[in-house]
Amino acid sequence: MTFEEILPQVKAGKKVIRQGWGGPELYVKLVGETEHDGERLNPYFLINVEGEGYTMFSPTVCDILADDWQIVEQEARR
Repeated sequence: MTFEEILPQVKAGKKVIRQGWGGPELYVKLVGETEHDGERLNPYFLINVEGEGYTMFSPTVCDILADDWQIVEQEARR
């Protein structure tokens, strides 16, 4: 799937990954608007990396143009 095709799925709460990564990345997910220290926190992407946990994710141009995005059905540990 392309990024344009997968984005509505992410917005609907699905976890996604690129087939081409092939590393310890488990999935990317969207965190909706929240609050931190009494201030509004805008939505953001997180990536779950095996052995490291979550970190912020900003798609690169390559990620946006890629057509190997897929929905992660289960959080499979390698």
